[in-house]
Amino acid sequence: MLTLTQGAAEAVKSIVSSSPGLSETAGLRISEQETAGGGASFQLSLAEAPLEQDEVVEEGGARVFVEAGAAQSLEDKVLDAAVDESGVKFGISPQA
Repeated sequence: MLTLTQGAAEAVKSIVSSSPGLSETAGLRISEQETAGGGASFQLSLAEAPLEQDEVVEEGGARVFVEAGAAQSLEDKVLDAAVDESGVKFGISPQA
């Protein structure tokens, strides 16, 4: 299952809490899109609640909803985040 670093959890909580109209149960949703070259890329969006087949990751008060297809690709990964003057940048790396 995807895990979150403390930095990622803080970033997700900050993004959700600063987005007007979202409740405390909202979170970040990760979905997988196929690229033209046959690879995959991940799309991030805010969601009020998980979809029925989403895997829900809750760590450090943050909620991340992982689309079923993306959950397979991310099952042994860690979501991290770095914040700088241009905003939040998320990264995915293998679990240790």
